[in-house]
Amino acid sequence: MVIPQSALVEPFYEGSVQRLFTVPGDDAVMVTQTTAKGSVFDVGALFEISGNDVNRALFRHVLYSKMADPIVWQRVRAAIEASPDLSTEYRDELISGALEDACVQGAKTHHEGMLDAVSGEVSRGSVPENPSSYNVVRKYQILKPVRSEFLGAHLFDYAQFPSEDRFVVPLEYIVRFGITSASSVYRKYEAMDDKSRRAFEKELGVTRPLEAWQYLEKPVGDFTSKFEPEDRMVSKQEALVMSGLSGEQFIDSGKLAILGAWAVRQLVEEIGLLMWDIKWEFAKDGADLVFVDTIDTDSFRATMFLDFEGERFVNHYNKQAMRDYFTLLHSDWIEDIKKAKALGQEGGVAFTELLQAGQAEGRYAETPEADPEFLQLQEDKMTAIRDYMLGTAEANSVKQLLITAGTAEIEFYKAKGKLDGFRKINGIS
Repeated sequence: MVIPQSALVEPFYEGSVQRLFTVPGDDAVMVTQTTAKGSVFDVGALFEISGNDVNRALFRHVLYSKMADPIVWQRVRAAIEASPDLSTEYRDELISGALEDACVQGAKTHHEGMLDAVSGEVSRGSVPENPSSYNVVRKYQILKPVRSEFLGAHLFDYAQFPSEDRFVVPLEYIVRFGITSASSVYRKYEAMDDKSRRAFEKELGVTRPLEAWQYLEKPVGDFTSKFEPEDRMVSKQEALVMSGLSGEQFIDSGKLAILGAWAVRQLVEEIGLLMWDIKWEFAKDGADLVFVDTIDTDSFRATMFLDFEGERFVNHYNKQAMRDYFTLLHSDWIEDIKKAKALGQEGGVAFTELLQAGQAEGRYAETPEADPEFLQLQEDKMTAIRDYMLGTAEANSVKQLLITAGTAEIEFYKAKGKLDGFRKINGIS
């Protein structure tokens, strides 16, 4: 298949970090273009990391290509079987069903390949001679729940989903190997009383209190809504009802999310990174469950523990680094986002509309720009990870580059007088 970039003129969808194009003569697939822009706090594109458009597209292409390989899943099975912390019951349940199929035929994804930047030829499996920011994926329909009102409450009706096929499941699947200080789950947990915490621990499937920067005894999965105005955490029971899947398919999708997370964990651990959590999305395609949507370093939390001037800090190798940057250097803007989100949740409307209106009226702080020096450090990190994914750099050398960039980031905060603030959110006591 050849798709010249000259044929990709007007996207039918343009988001903050991705553009989508139709393929002339083929309605079954579409072309996705990643951009160098980044989005945090759900407010749209805020910054741009040079080269990250191709870097992110490459990560997606290489990872999805690997996921089609049964050997990847055989390694996942071996890692699960060798894990000393998993109970026999949990291990046996996880390796049955979906993993057995993946070990034979690989996992199903919507990924078809990457466009060569010069020829427009679609490379399947291998990296094209001229990598681009364009990937080709199979299309699935986006169904959205019907909004309704009940005595002043805003409700969303998912009744149409079970009778449909070839649709994106209206859930985000979050898999956690551990708990970070900035995770929504940990913030919610910290605000609870003891009784609520015990119930929450049971819902998550953990057997001990949650602690920041501690790995769990087993990976756990939780869910958020996907197509409502604001993402909200939902219980496993509600997620099953919302999904449009049969009970068996829903269980398999939950297992696949954990297994896919394990595959990514194995990949990044080779370069010294600890993976804490990751988000997945799936599509229902008949009896098949298909991994869909973007997958790159912004889709998961990967960190290193770095020692700096006698202290230990967490350093991030995804967009959590940018979240921390804006939180520490532009706290007034962050507070205004929180206010707009609270008002939006009350009124059942998108908070971005309220934020923009408040900015226009001078009530909310203007959207800040990121410091070029800080952006360069993020570029250094992403370039090192790209070279590892391409196989052009050894894992140990990439690890050293990541340590260097992470240490320089801590030095950046010290120079800005923000080391105390960085210590509060990323210090390890």
